[in-house]
Amino acid sequence: MGYIRAEEILPIEVIELIQQYVDGENIYIPRKSAHRQAWGAGTQIKQELLMRNRQIYKDYLSGSKASELACKYYLSEKSIQRILRKMGE
Repeated sequence: MGYIRAEEILPIEVIELIQQYVDGENIYIPRKSAHRQAWGAGTQIKQELLMRNRQIYKDYLSGSKASELACKYYLSEKSIQRILRKMGE
């Protein structure tokens, strides 16, 4: 996320109004709810995690233990257990 100088996009009246509340500080202006995206919507991470989790479950069904899977996939045993529980539903 980059920063845009207020003087470049806002009228001076709006800047002066904001300065009554925040003077010289950085503020975050959230997106309108209609423009918000769900987590991972802009990347393939959801699909990648699903594929990884399916492989973890497949490995588990083939006889691998949770502790072995934790080492193999660089996750905690609790995370492996959570994935196995979710994939087994």
